[in-house]
Amino acid sequence: MTRASDEAARSTGGAWLELAVEADPEAVEAVSEILGRVATGGTTVEPAFDLITEGLGARIDPGRPAVVRGYVPVAEEPDGVTEAEAAARQVAEALGHLQAFGLRQIGELRTRTVQAADWADAWRAFFPVMRIGRRLVVCPTWREHAAGPEDVVLALDPGMAFGTGLHPTTRLCLIALERVADEGRIVDARVLDVGCGSGILAIAALKLGGASAVGVDTDPIAVEATTANAARNGLEDRLVARKGSSPSGEAPFDVVLANLVAGVLIPLASSLRAELAPAGTLVASGIFVDREADVTAAFEAAGLQVGARAVEGDWVALELRRA
Repeated sequence: MTRASDEAARSTGGAWLELAVEADPEAVEAVSEILGRVATGGTTVEPAFDLITEGLGARIDPGRPAVVRGYVPVAEEPDGVTEAEAAARQVAEALGHLQAFGLRQIGELRTRTVQAADWADAWRAFFPVMRIGRRLVVCPTWREHAAGPEDVVLALDPGMAFGTGLHPTTRLCLIALERVADEGRIVDARVLDVGCGSGILAIAALKLGGASAVGVDTDPIAVEATTANAARNGLEDRLVARKGSSPSGEAPFDVVLANLVAGVLIPLASSLRAELAPAGTLVASGIFVDREADVTAAFEAAGLQVGARAVEGDWVALELRRA
């Protein structure tokens, strides 16, 4: 929850209207954008998953719809119509227009009132311990995990920042990082995480052998989350987070991570190339399959060459190096 949301909750007695929509992965981004227009309390995306290992782990099911949730403070307006009621009507109308485009499943809007005290903890139930790739384990700080001898455990409390490991774009980045580490290209590397969110990618890179990392994000909430998660993992001396984007103003990096979206990656292509050391590696994710050709063309025009490609559902991650 953001600071602004905390203030709103106090002024309304701590009540929120939860807006929830089931959406096929193809439609998640569009539905999230609609909810984000009104959800001053933030939005979450919860992919469908099955609990395994006696409820201590999870297996994502990309074939089932995700649930997108947004939160609006319940506060009475002078005309008697609450902000929450107006927001729900606006979302329902926008969803109706979106459904007309014939995207895969977009469910009906569901609403319920949630007290702030309940909401603050309820979202934690949707984040189990997750094994990603061969060695990486994302462990929320409120859960327990008995680590195996080769496990690389990432202790994480995302707060309102993006990057929990549940979304395919984050998982694709983590798997790519593990592959880069297996090839010996992370040991003692300097790492840049553009759009660091919760800091999960920078933390993984450091725990896989990186020497130091810089995380930049335009959202100050993400900067706070990255800084806090670095401390939780004992990396506060090696991971620095600050508000910003690319260009970072730093010397070139050995590894650059950019889990963004196509509309951001394309204009940043030349800048991301400039962030790379001559033998450096760029991992770019957040690319919807329909935009892959556009993103690849932008990177190639900037002087980058695709070396590897990974896909999960409708999402693509690319590993690139200087041409």
